[in-house]
Amino acid sequence: MPRLLHIEDDPANRLLVRKLLTPAGFEVVDAVDGLEGVKLATDQTFDLILVDIAIPGLDGYEVTLRLRGEDRLKGVPIIAITAEGSRNTSLSVGCDGYLQKPIDARTFVRTVEGYLKGAREGISAETSGDYLRAQGARIALHLEQKVAELGAANQRLIELDQARKEFYRNISHELSTPMTPIVGYTKLLLDQELGPLLPAQQRAMRSVADCVDRLRGLIDNLLDITGIETGRLRFARQPFDLVPVVRGAIDATAELREKKNQALLVELTDASLSAQGDARRVGRAVEQLLENASKFSGDGVRIGIRVKAPPAGPLEVLVCDGGPGIPLAQASRIFEPFFQLDGSVTRAQGGTGVGLAVARGVARGHDGDLVLAEGRHEIGGVAFAGACFSMTIARELGTSLGAS
Repeated sequence: MPRLLHIEDDPANRLLVRKLLTPAGFEVVDAVDGLEGVKLATDQTFDLILVDIAIPGLDGYEVTLRLRGEDRLKGVPIIAITAEGSRNTSLSVGCDGYLQKPIDARTFVRTVEGYLKGAREGISAETSGDYLRAQGARIALHLEQKVAELGAANQRLIELDQARKEFYRNISHELSTPMTPIVGYTKLLLDQELGPLLPAQQRAMRSVADCVDRLRGLIDNLLDITGIETGRLRFARQPFDLVPVVRGAIDATAELREKKNQALLVELTDASLSAQGDARRVGRAVEQLLENASKFSGDGVRIGIRVKAPPAGPLEVLVCDGGPGIPLAQASRIFEPFFQLDGSVTRAQGGTGVGLAVARGVARGHDGDLVLAEGRHEIGGVAFAGACFSMTIARELGTSLGAS
């Protein structure tokens, strides 16, 4: 059965060609624009290609020139089928035939079969050269226009991206301003500094405090990610010990693991691990990794954290979970701000999708990095096959732009 590719944007014309050729024993594959047509023609095998001239994307002339550059398509007849194109130009760019629309339904099948059997239309070399030069000039102008359009579109994207960053920065600051008295008064009420509370009122205020803490964490993340993206986030340059910082992150995330009955396996030295930088932000980055591991692991699943201090090189914090892991196709995007594996409103896990981006920004601000660690890793005698993240930080900061 001969396979035919029909590149045509008009659905009525596609349907007509299919109705004429399918009963005659042809398999017809449709492409709705020039770019799709080129992809199909170069990825699959066809016995003949019908191409309309006035199609979007790349027009029929450009499609033909592109396909004639493919060695595997040199023997495949390409037939122009158009109401607007030029016969001489079509043949000059490499078409083997030219069919004028509207199609003559009585002779169309025989004509196509003739091209399959070797029928070709010719043109003189002199005429072909003239038309190729004209076509080359037209294509150059077309490309110039496309480059200008792409340049304008790219500039617009840059402006929109900058506006997005400024919006998040401004809205985060606007949200953080009223948070200060909310946090303060909530603490005063919980500590009963403003008068005694009934047991029911105390329970209610604890629920409010939990929500306030969660909201403050979201706002802090938004402030951090906009600071990282705009280059305005600065880190302290103070000596600190990584061991108590990691222990603090473990304690801060313990409640989340308790709710899901998750066990944490810890490999942490008792010795001091001296580093330099912003201990608070490093601790928050480790919390992000532990929270992420807990969120994406099921109830009763084990999580692991290991701190390594090689004789030379940066310090490493490795966090592994027992979840399903990260699909290979999405692994390259998980550090993008606001990207989530399931971004729908019905997703099982909450959050804004900036935790890993913030943690990576903190690691890089400390002359290190945060990466998805490949392979299986063992912590506490247990091999983890889920997602493992390796965060490294330098023992001493250099002249990193992220530090101040």
